[in-house]
Amino acid sequence: MHFRLLGPVCAVSGDTTVELSGRKPRALVALLAVNAGHVVPIDVLIDALWGEEPPDSARAGVHSYVSTLRRTLGEGVIMRRSAGYELAVPPERVDVHVFTRKVAQARQALAAERFAAAAQDLTEALELWRGPALGGVDGDWAERERSRLGQLRLAALEDRIEADLRLGRGPRLIAELTALVDDNPLRERPRWQLMLALYQAGRQAEALEKYESGRRLLVDELGVEPSPEFQAMHGRILRGEVPEPVPDDGPRAETPAPEPKAAPQQLPPDVADFTGREAEIALLSRRLRQSTQATTVCVIAGTAGAGKSSLAVHTAHLVREHFPDGQLYVNLRGVHSASLEPIEVLARFLRALGVPAASIPDGLEERADLYRTLLADRRVLIVLDDAADERHVRDLLPGGSGCAVLVTSRRRLPALAGALHVDLAVFAETEATELLETLIGAERVAREPDGAADIVRLCGWLPLAVRITGARLSARPQWPLHLMATRLRERHQLLDELSVGDLEVRGSLLLSYEGLSEAERRTLRLLGWLGTMEFASWFVAPLLDATVGATDRLLERLADTYLLDTVTVDAAGSPRYQLHDLTRAFAIERAEAEEPVPPTEAVERVVHCAVTMIDEATARMPRGSSTHVSGRPRFSSPDPATLARLVADPVGWFDAERSVFVALVERASELGLVTASTSLAAALSASAFTARNQFDQWWQTHSAALQAADLAGDDASKASLYVGLGRLRLEQDRFDEAADYYGRALAVYERLGDANNVAVCKLELASVLRERGDLVEAKQTLLAVAPELASGGHSPQVQARAWHGLGMVLTELGEFDASLVQLNRALSEYERLADRFGQALMLRSIGITHRAMGDLVAAEKFCGEALRGMVELGDSHMLVYTVQSLAKVRIRQGRGDEEREALLDGLETCSQLQDGFGQALMLRTLGELDLAARRFDDAEQHLQRSLQWWTALAAPLGRARTLRDLATLFAATGRAAESETTWQEALRLFERHHAREAREQRPWVADSAGLPG
Repeated sequence: MHFRLLGPVCAVSGDTTVELSGRKPRALVALLAVNAGHVVPIDVLIDALWGEEPPDSARAGVHSYVSTLRRTLGEGVIMRRSAGYELAVPPERVDVHVFTRKVAQARQALAAERFAAAAQDLTEALELWRGPALGGVDGDWAERERSRLGQLRLAALEDRIEADLRLGRGPRLIAELTALVDDNPLRERPRWQLMLALYQAGRQAEALEKYESGRRLLVDELGVEPSPEFQAMHGRILRGEVPEPVPDDGPRAETPAPEPKAAPQQLPPDVADFTGREAEIALLSRRLRQSTQATTVCVIAGTAGAGKSSLAVHTAHLVREHFPDGQLYVNLRGVHSASLEPIEVLARFLRALGVPAASIPDGLEERADLYRTLLADRRVLIVLDDAADERHVRDLLPGGSGCAVLVTSRRRLPALAGALHVDLAVFAETEATELLETLIGAERVAREPDGAADIVRLCGWLPLAVRITGARLSARPQWPLHLMATRLRERHQLLDELSVGDLEVRGSLLLSYEGLSEAERRTLRLLGWLGTMEFASWFVAPLLDATVGATDRLLERLADTYLLDTVTVDAAGSPRYQLHDLTRAFAIERAEAEEPVPPTEAVERVVHCAVTMIDEATARMPRGSSTHVSGRPRFSSPDPATLARLVADPVGWFDAERSVFVALVERASELGLVTASTSLAAALSASAFTARNQFDQWWQTHSAALQAADLAGDDASKASLYVGLGRLRLEQDRFDEAADYYGRALAVYERLGDANNVAVCKLELASVLRERGDLVEAKQTLLAVAPELASGGHSPQVQARAWHGLGMVLTELGEFDASLVQLNRALSEYERLADRFGQALMLRSIGITHRAMGDLVAAEKFCGEALRGMVELGDSHMLVYTVQSLAKVRIRQGRGDEEREALLDGLETCSQLQDGFGQALMLRTLGELDLAARRFDDAEQHLQRSLQWWTALAAPLGRARTLRDLATLFAATGRAAESETTWQEALRLFERHHAREAREQRPWVADSAGLPG
């Protein structure tokens, strides 16, 4: 089976075209085919088929379309995977992938000047197109993909024309290019290709006219002049200097350049043990060897110690034979106080090129003119090492097309137009280890692989640091590697260890530091002191007590000097930065040496801003909970426009910042900022930590803050953190530990006389009692605490939670009328507060109560309304529970199979979120569904797995209800003795915990009417 997307979407089997009826099935096939061999998540499919507002039935619709397509395409073509669906065909059976492969192959041929082969491959690639891509598919995704593929086709067409032009086929291309220019009037490449085709046809005047008309159009429409490439083509045609066509059977022969009068050989010695950087070497070598119409310029930029100079010199030696007229080299000394000015460098270069000292002009412009004149017809490589900025190199660029310039810099040099820019990162771990092996011997590394891995990691994979460490170890063959790793782990001596001879990481960083303004230096110092791993500008603004805009500019300047690494751009559109480990160690040194007092107030400002931001984001999330920090003040946050932009997608923003917040809690705790660390930990536990079950980080933040509070003897903070840990253990279904933490908090609050928090703590404890099956005790606790909450000045949300908790306990006890009173009371309060999540939660609970009463019509109504509410809110976790509550009703209505796929998806979601309770509940519901459908083997498998979960969770009521279902199954399959034993065990649990099922009739028949509730 092959799939065609470059035209009307269809599938082809042999000589037969398989028609795909319906726009959405075609779109589904197209999306899977574009990602052939990869799993496409369900949510991505839904977005592509329905856009931003999918219907409630979207997930079911996807399953339905897949089923229909399987019948059309055959089994085994579209496969269900854990996270979505996959088109299980090799990419070479999809025309899009064949097209991109052929184009990539052709571009390699173009780079190697095999123009005939390139033209053939590109012709074959373009012949795959049968019309506009994704024909018969609409929607936003299809439009974006159609536009992307269209741009790829246009670029491939231009490449094919380029190959044909290099083969001298210009006359036959004129008509095609004329149409292409008419269709894309602002696209410059087809226009100058048309100029070249006209020139090859002997129509030079028309070619020059095309330039003038194109220039007028660009100026009139866009207000810009033609690009350098366009202008260069005009100049070559004007002067009649267009290269001759290449024969079909091979690359153009190089014309040997005349022997220059002086051929300087100034390159420093190559690095004998140069390691790694294969990709960068290949890219630079290819560009430096290419024949172009202008001087080739390559810029290697990167942080101090990344190996820029070594890479430049090594690459220069590799390509030196391509520059027979010589190689010039100078160390410009960058931001150093003794940096060389261009006028001095030009004097050096002119002498090296054979100009007598007495003949060298005095002025900068005259020296540059003479320099370019001498190099105009020569092929010379110029290496400009450690440039401070663009100004430092502009006057040193030759004008001839045969020369090439290789620049290194600690800053990005974006204003060098037309240059190839290579950002040099630190080594990959394999490269760093290979360098260490080269320096100290592979046998020594093989004896202590863990020690070697620790060393390169502690060196931050920085080539200079690894080289220094390797040199020290080489001089100390008796040292075990773990000894050096231990010495490097000491932050205060880390930079001392990274020094040998004239190589020193600290000195290299100091050069970059001294080139900064004072504001930039202080920013670096405070970032080191703060110690976070990754950050955006809003996070640094309170640290500096500056606006976000001013902070943005400072961070960009630090990133341009490679003292900050730009990691990514997050979902809120903010660039994210981080400090390299060695730069952080250097920044902390400078902070300790230069800051008059430890900048703890700056750290506090960051924490307070983070807490305010988290509260703002949590308020926009589908759900959140009380943080139990009384009277927490509100602190300054970014300006309103920045705040709104950042938290427009609150969950995405929180995901981007989560690890930063965890590190910030630990840093504030380390500095003894107890109130700050406690407030931040509590704010985090009320945010997406709860909604996304991020248990490890929840524990990490609370443990760090608790340690600080314990050292400070701050009992109020300790109690607040105990409550947070209790809620964590409750979310993890570890009920005994949750009760223990709540008990500790309760004891502290009672000792402090904090009546408000005593009441809230009892409310939390009642949740644990209900989950453990201690229903009577939970009811008594809630009846006692509800009046206290109502009169204690608590928030309406806390009071509504109490009514909700009491209502659910009463449902479990079978007191349905009283339960509905409490649940409707909570619902009214949430409606008054316009709390949509609370409303959806109450509707689900009311539906559950009606189902327990046997009123399936009302149960379906309320659970359906709850589901619609959760879908609108986008809370994927609670949506699973709401789907399950509706599925239970549908099973009793005999419609359970409608919900099977949704329950399977819910089981997968709970597994991903480490939600054991949810997995047990989904498995039991699937077992009930199979039991009602008389699929007894499947039912038993699901129910037994559910029983294992309930046992592990120590959740007696869940265990009892699953045992009751198994007893029903055993009775239906003729296993009477096993059924009786299982039922008696379930009944004992129901009676022990006073559950409503203890008073219900035992179900014996496995049909939809007799299923347990």
